[in-house]
Amino acid sequence: MTHNCANSFTPDLHYPFDARGVAKRFRHAAIFGALDSLNKGETMVFVNDHDPLPLLSQLQARYGDAIHISYVAREPGQIVINFMRT
Repeated sequence: MTHNCANSFTPDLHYPFDARGVAKRFRHAAIFGALDSLNKGETMVFVNDHDPLPLLSQLQARYGDAIHISYVAREPGQIVINFMRT
């Protein structure tokens, strides 16, 4: 049996992405790749240890209204943001 990643989904169309486990020099490329892989209506649940304000500016410039950004948690050391493909 062959695995097809395109068919892997969660019932609520939310996919976790914990940036804390990605080497810093690869993080933005990995995040962009993950966001590029989202279909309309899918959400990447992004977790990080700091508020990624420079990243959010880059996302706005790259995706504009194609990605909706909403904070779920904004505590020191625990940032959770939903990035939904619109």
